[in-house]
Amino acid sequence: MSAESHSSLNPLQKRFLLLAVAAISLLFGWMIRDFIISLLMAALAAALTNPIQRRLTAAFQGREIAAALLVVSATLLLVIGPLTTMLGLVLAQAVQVTQSVTPWVQSQLQNPDQITALLRNIPFSDHINLADLLPEREKLISAAGEAVRSTGTLLINAVATAGRLTVRFFLQLFIFLYAMFYFLLRGREILDQILYYAPLGQEDEGMVVGRFVSVTKATLKGSLVIGGLQGLLVGIAFAVAGIEGAAFWGAVVVVLSVIPGLGAPIVWLPATIWLFANGETSMAMLLAIWCLVVVGTIDNLLRPRLVGTDARMSDLMILLSTLGGISLFGAVGFVVGPIVAAVFVTIWEVYGRAFSELLPPTEATSAEDGSDP
Repeated sequence: MSAESHSSLNPLQKRFLLLAVAAISLLFGWMIRDFIISLLMAALAAALTNPIQRRLTAAFQGREIAAALLVVSATLLLVIGPLTTMLGLVLAQAVQVTQSVTPWVQSQLQNPDQITALLRNIPFSDHINLADLLPEREKLISAAGEAVRSTGTLLINAVATAGRLTVRFFLQLFIFLYAMFYFLLRGREILDQILYYAPLGQEDEGMVVGRFVSVTKATLKGSLVIGGLQGLLVGIAFAVAGIEGAAFWGAVVVVLSVIPGLGAPIVWLPATIWLFANGETSMAMLLAIWCLVVVGTIDNLLRPRLVGTDARMSDLMILLSTLGGISLFGAVGFVVGPIVAAVFVTIWEVYGRAFSELLPPTEATSAEDGSDP
């Protein structure tokens, strides 16, 4: 059927066609719903490794398949393998930490004066009225224990899918690797086809794709690189200080690193107080100095250089989208959440431009028109 015969469809036929497209698309999406995240992660991995694949193709004298196979194999050996091992270790320590909380809380409830004695070891505690600070010690201790258990449960749920070596995990891994290989070879064609079917102008399409790419880079460089370094350094410090579950707490720092300047202290500051309370003053001071000088400096030095203006989203939006992504998608939500938020923000920007004539003028639009706001 030619393009002219398609354009001659009457309104009823066009409505039916739109309904059929929507229905079969929803059915297909529901059918492959278990693999959508693997496909999305494969597309991201292919986009990030595409420059390497192009160089290898040139080195292999145009053999695209060989170059793509080498890139996928390197990704499996250098990234997925070590990451899976690390997630398994974090999962094991998360279980260990959460299981050890209950006996500690029970012992504190049986002897509530013990917590007051511990707090007396903290510097400057002599100037604080602990009776006013802890009017209901039992409730506070129970709440603290529940908070730690909840944190452990959240992280367990986030890494369980990637940590368990099950048939489902291997199936998802196979889908990821095969899709990454295919996207390396045909990714540009697929993207062009998707953009062809999107009834948007080239400028709007470029805005959506550009925001998608920029936020992906910002998330990987900001959250994974900076958060990974901070988590590694905090985990090493905890291990040296003898704090149980160093890998687990390091992983918590990686997740909380989406809060610039505050993520890591949420973890290491209570640990420092705990060491002071247990009389390990020297170790507590060393831990505090290490985290303040080394861990804290990483965020201030690297984030502007690595992330820059790539994210183009507020810190609040990045935080909400990251935590919401982890809650909805599991561990991969760490990356998927901010990308979804970026597309959400961009689509609303496109909407604002498309219906600017019906919306009230803003200072920006007034300035562009040369009129007073």
